[in-house]
Amino acid sequence: MKSSHPRQIPFTGVRLRFDSKKSFDEVLSALLADVGDKPLLINDVAANSESWDSYKKEIESHVGPSGFSLFATIDHGAWIKKVGIRRKVLRLIIGNPTIAMLRHDLSAGLFVPVELIRVEEDHGHCSLTYVRPSSLMVVETNDALLAAAKQLDSKLQALATKVTSA
Repeated sequence: MKSSHPRQIPFTGVRLRFDSKKSFDEVLSALLADVGDKPLLINDVAANSESWDSYKKEIESHVGPSGFSLFATIDHGAWIKKVGIRRKVLRLIIGNPTIAMLRHDLSAGLFVPVELIRVEEDHGHCSLTYVRPSSLMVVETNDALLAAAKQLDSKLQALATKVTSA
């Protein structure tokens, strides 16, 4: 039996944190007003679409002003209180498959859709953190992927700035 020796591809992710004077709930409201408050069942859309055009049309009907749609939330705050941490912490998964990073590199699917984490900070404030997509996806020379990832970076940063600004 042959042993498997994986190829290691090191990379450095860049984490961006937006500190806001807004409350956790204010940032959440602003974010959900943009990306939607009900997760889009992306696999159902694919199963019910006969072509790329019909798929794209359905996806775009759910995309907010920022160009993203909500895919899922994970309420870390619900379980961390079991270990004595009393903070609101919500992970959101947002994306837009019509941006289609995977057409440039299938392994980009490790990092799209993107994930954001909102954390209730001291004094009623909130932070929003994510990892810059291009710092995760583009680990080898791929100009088309880099260009698409940079566009995704810009859209995500614009959304984060919009929802966290006072």
